Amino acid sequence: MPEIQPLRPGHAPALLAFEQENRAYFAASIPDRGDDYFARFDERLRDLLAEQEAGICYFHVLVGAEGEVLGRINLVDVADGGADLGYRIAERAAGRGLATWAVRELCGLARTYGLTFLRAATTLDNAASRAVLARSGFAVVGETRLSGRPGLSYLRSLADFTAPRTAPR
Repeated sequence: MPEIQPLRPGHAPALLAFEQENRAYFAASIPDRGDDYFARFDERLRDLLAEQEAGICYFHVLVGAEGEVLGRINLVDVADGGADLGYRIAERAAGRGLATWAVRELCGLARTYGLTFLRAATTLDNAASRAVLARSGFAVVGETRLSGRPGLSYLRSLADFTAPRTAPR
């Protein structure tokens, strides 16, 4: 059964493997991280962990039974009771409800971090992410552009949040 864990230094090898193995898959629906991301991965991870320690962001990984990273789910730009939600799921784990479960689970974690609402955005052509956000209680609040592509902005109040169902296998 998958588990959401706060990002920590020990995740580095599995996280890098996840990003490398899924690079082309992710680039089909979201902007590519670029070669520099991979060349400076360790430095970038240290920066993320420092942001997490400062309470600016909350980074998480979805870890499978063998310790492999199946996804990332993050709360960034934490301020004034809210944060921006971002997530990505491995191609081999897609289509099983993992993203919806993880987003719902993170809504519960967000409440423990003292957050009262979450923001999200996705491109119009990313039907899977739009479905995950809708199933997770996010409401469309406007239009946006993401890396030059048309998209939608979402908002989710955590005031009415209820605990998620069990994790998919």
